[in-house]
Amino acid sequence: MATVVPPSKRECERCGRVDVWDDERMNWTIAEDDGEKLAGDPQCLHEWDINGSYNPLEPDE
Repeated sequence: MATVVPPSKRECERCGRVDVWDDERMNWTIAEDDGEKLAGDPQCLHEWDINGSYNPLEPDE
């Protein structure tokens, strides 16, 4: 049986916005680097890098 491992980080392939998963809020939040939010372009229709090449299944050992 496999374990589902959801992504913990995503990045927009268009504007570079980076989000990280916040377990406390149960939602995506904008990542920060040295106190600066990696927000990208707020008007961008984000195209996240989580696509068909991402495999959420982790095989059991």
